[in-house]
Amino acid sequence: MSIYWVGDIQACDEPLGRLLEHVAFSPSRDRLYVLGDLVNRGPSSVEVLRRLSQMGHSVKCVLGNHDLHLLALSAGARKPSKADTLDAVLSAPDKDHLLHWLGHQSLALFEEDVLMVHAGVLPQWTLAETLELAHAIESTLQGPDAQDFYKVMYGNEPAQWRSDLQGTERLRCALNALTRIRFCSETGLMEFKTKEASAKAPEGFMPWFDLPNRKTANTQIAFGHWSTLGAVSRPDVWALDTGCVWGGCLTALQRDKVSDLPRRIEMKCPSYQTPF
Repeated sequence: MSIYWVGDIQACDEPLGRLLEHVAFSPSRDRLYVLGDLVNRGPSSVEVLRRLSQMGHSVKCVLGNHDLHLLALSAGARKPSKADTLDAVLSAPDKDHLLHWLGHQSLALFEEDVLMVHAGVLPQWTLAETLELAHAIESTLQGPDAQDFYKVMYGNEPAQWRSDLQGTERLRCALNALTRIRFCSETGLMEFKTKEASAKAPEGFMPWFDLPNRKTANTQIAFGHWSTLGAVSRPDVWALDTGCVWGGCLTALQRDKVSDLPRRIEMKCPSYQTPF
């Protein structure tokens, strides 16, 4: 049995298929974790959703900001962007099945001794608090109030976590950390404008995973979202978004046992998009 973690696919089904073929992935034997942004910007969102949803319990995903955008768009709570490549999903005959499957993925997972999120976590959160907040958002997205939440989940405020946040503000702040964060201050203030590599941190901010007071410092965390950061593999964090949709690679880590050091696998992808 092998366990795989793969970074942002972003509708690049062809390199995903080549990667799975390269490692001889077996749904009956192996396990695949996808770190969010399954869809959008690339050419094959519907094919990616079909491929992953057909793999049954062998695949688990965390939701990224592009996945949430698709769900909000399908609910009529969000307007399409000019850069979207989601029409094939929204017009697919199996649209309801695919969106139901996507909407029942997680915001955070802790399995195989690894915490998985799309973007990151705030320094004040313990592992247990991260999972509790993720579950609260998942329950809302999968419940009767999902459409109402889609309408209010966007926005940068509150940009700093407080334990006394309630209701929509609490969920929005947590969701922004899990799906959008890159840079953060030591007090947990999130900065959303900068998308460059870690060396370009704005004054007073640093990559969220380098904060010295982070309560999850002793937890292995795997994440995507940050293509300009590139692949990072160190004892506390694995960063796996290497810009597949921008002409980079689709990157995965393979581990055969819990104690094994992971092996990196890269699958070159044709350039579908021009970086903004």
